[in-house]
Amino acid sequence: MKRRSKLPLLAALPVFVLTVVIAAPLILGSHPVRWQNGSAMPHLVVGDQSKKADPASTSPTNTQPTGRGVRVDRIWKPGMPQWGVQTYWEENRKQSNAYIERKAGELADYLIGLHANAVSISFPLYTGGITSTTISRGAKTPSPQRMARVLQVFNDAGLRTTIRPIMDEKSLNPPRGWRGSIEPASRGAWFVSYSRFLAPYLQMAQKSKVTTVVVGTELNSMEGDPHWKSLVSKAGKIYSGEIAYDANWDNYVAGHVNMPVDHLGVDAYFPIKVPDTASVNTLVAGWNTWLDKKKRGPLPKIVLSEAGIGAMNGAYHAPGDFYTRRAVNPNVQANWYTAICRIVQQRKMSGVYWWSIYFDDDPNTPPDDRAASRLDFAGRPRSEKAIRTCFTSDYPGPGTHND
Repeated sequence: MKRRSKLPLLAALPVFVLTVVIAAPLILGSHPVRWQNGSAMPHLVVGDQSKKADPASTSPTNTQPTGRGVRVDRIWKPGMPQWGVQTYWEENRKQSNAYIERKAGELADYLIGLHANAVSISFPLYTGGITSTTISRGAKTPSPQRMARVLQVFNDAGLRTTIRPIMDEKSLNPPRGWRGSIEPASRGAWFVSYSRFLAPYLQMAQKSKVTTVVVGTELNSMEGDPHWKSLVSKAGKIYSGEIAYDANWDNYVAGHVNMPVDHLGVDAYFPIKVPDTASVNTLVAGWNTWLDKKKRGPLPKIVLSEAGIGAMNGAYHAPGDFYTRRAVNPNVQANWYTAICRIVQQRKMSGVYWWSIYFDDDPNTPPDDRAASRLDFAGRPRSEKAIRTCFTSDYPGPGTHND
């Protein structure tokens, strides 16, 4: 997925390209359109009964000062739902440590105001092309040292933390090429390179007490490769927390996602062919139609690692379209969020992470719809109300599962 939060949008695209971008998810049922202008983009867990909060509240309750701000009202514990947000962070090395700590504090305070208990940091990694065997940091990849500073702020606020590298797609010739279609010339060499890239982040995650490390995101073509077993085994010797993988929605419903990890997340952008006036119940039914292709009933080991949609007309048909800009329609986004929250509870899932907030943005400022991605939800009152209502519901979570 890509830097979908406030990425600069392409100034113009030929009509035929737009047609491919918009129609492909509908016709082919494939990945959402998420490549960007040089940028990229759950987890699951699982028993304590949480105390019900007042859904009408718009500010955190039972908070305690941390020196930087406030703390979450209900600290996450295994078995509780993960109520979270994805923040996408592209490094700017000109920014001081004090700046990034201040931005992390602003974000933590905003999330606590939504009654979130979790945050995931998505950040870019780079490759040379579809057949490249090399994975590397780039100028926009946050260093482990800088990431540790941000994580400390989130930890101080009591937020459950996840880190999640995601392959930037600029070199992959999008939209035809995307991270889910890579075919390294030597898979063995690719896994060696990728393992090398991950190691310092795993070391940092161990020291920073990160709850979950996602070792792969939307790598459809690489799923099931036997090299994953060795990579995850090595990761487990460095990092003792939860190791996860986030699958794209199309591969998730198509069959078994064979990955040797503790938990599976789903980047969930299921297209539903309904009008903008569709009711929340209709949207819930559409989601269940998709999920039933995989399994009926509870899905306690699944977390929606990404969920989101543009606040615009026509978005239900392609919720994963991250850069098309049609007329703003706040109801579309708010109703989608409400429907997804019902799905999480009905299916007894482990939680949801909303996509997304760009790390450098001010979440307390309404989005500038002349430049911002329609997927931005921060500063949209109806969407924020839907999130608060979800995060203060009486859903206790899926409970603990040892199977």
